Amino acid sequence: MALINCPECGKQVSTEAKVCPGCGFPIAEKQAQGHAATASGSPLPATHTQVLAEYRPSWWGFFWHLFFFWLIIPPIVAYFRRRSTVLRIYPRRITVERGLMSKCYQDFNPADIRSIDIDQSFFQRMVGIGTITISTSATVEAAEELQSMPDPKAARDLMLAQRALR
Repeated sequence: MALINCPECGKQVSTEAKVCPGCGFPIAEKQAQGHAATASGSPLPATHTQVLAEYRPSWWGFFWHLFFFWLIIPPIVAYFRRRSTVLRIYPRRITVERGLMSKCYQDFNPADIRSIDIDQSFFQRMVGIGTITISTSATVEAAEELQSMPDPKAARDLMLAQRALR
């Protein structure tokens, strides 16, 4: 009784075994074919080791997984982006806070505000949101853009009222 390596899994198997105990590969049949091939004088053709085709499951089988992935991830991203920006208007100060883990705080003196611009697309006007751009005269090119802010006209009027309190 000699030991040979299984051609399928590589484990050592007895030559008297009918199948490999590890993977179930038919050892006895392959040995019989090998003896017949060597008896006739021709070795086994190399085509037995070539891969003719490789198949993987179709993406269509995972359609619902992918569909629900895209339904779940954007709301999570939107939630964290929404939580990361806050505009606060105090009696003599305006603050913008950005970030979740690392924070960026910006304070504006209402007297330093040069302009407050509001940009709204048609859809934004219908749902009552807009982009507020605050430009200050304190520094060059200081413009803070806050996107998707609710009721931007009321926020602008409140900021202008704080400037008038001075």
